[in-house]
Amino acid sequence: MHSTDTSKVRSSIQGNSLAAFSFLLWGLMPLYYQYLPGADINEMLAFRILFSVPFMALVFLLLRKKMPSMRLVMSDKRSLALCGLATLIMCVSWYSFTWAITHGQVLAASLGFFINPLFAIGLGVIFLKDKLTSAQKAAVMLGTAGIGYMVYSYGELPWLALSMGGFFALYGLCKKFIRFDSLTSVTLEAMLLMPFAALYIIWLWLSDQSVALGGELSQLLLYMGTAPVTLLPLIFFALAISRTSLSMIGLMQYIEPSMHFLLAVLLFNEHFDQVKAVSFALIWTGLILCSLEALPALRQRIFTQRRHN
Repeated sequence: MHSTDTSKVRSSIQGNSLAAFSFLLWGLMPLYYQYLPGADINEMLAFRILFSVPFMALVFLLLRKKMPSMRLVMSDKRSLALCGLATLIMCVSWYSFTWAITHGQVLAASLGFFINPLFAIGLGVIFLKDKLTSAQKAAVMLGTAGIGYMVYSYGELPWLALSMGGFFALYGLCKKFIRFDSLTSVTLEAMLLMPFAALYIIWLWLSDQSVALGGELSQLLLYMGTAPVTLLPLIFFALAISRTSLSMIGLMQYIEPSMHFLLAVLLFNEHFDQVKAVSFALIWTGLILCSLEALPALRQRIFTQRRHN
């Protein structure tokens, strides 16, 4: 095997491992937000953005990496603009997700991120010219059938789930075209919105409308803690997206909603009716087919890598 091929195999395995770990962290996130029921989502989003910058500075310090220079950032205006677009997209997805898990809708969050792989596969085909396998085509059809059955039964689209899944897939697509390294792009995403977040928090404080600043210290710390809690998986995700395919990222993403589903039903006692059961079952079937199809290729890559070493 050529060194280039070996490098590609190693990068792919690393990317898949990083993606799996990021989704594992995201899957556990509802456990943190259960301490913030009915939270002010706008203020929480502002705190998350504001404290993301010092947290990322700490990450650079711990990893002994230099912060990117302004000259380097401004030399690639296309990537800078894409960072701005990515952070706006992430805000929509994160806002929907946070509202769901702080308002007793963890099942909606689970559904949203079960739908995400279907969006990711579609975007990969449209923008990255990925080729769909038979299992992926079946997964898209089964997922569409699952959503269609829910719309037919409830008489409305599951907007919360669709916004989470769709915008997170768009975020992953944006990251594919950003030429900055993973840590730099995540830091820039926070820095671009930090002035607006700071002004909003100051306005809330001066108008005596702040929930975090007007309550107990524990509540303030929980609002501040949303930055590291959400950024850690995002950092691992950003590292993964540059090392593996968008389609593979989309397929591995079911780890997170599976954990959300189990937490919602077993721990938070959310209502799981027959309509949700059918819809989830259709989506799960498609994801299982894709996973079974991908396993032999992944095993072959791992075997080839071990044999070469």
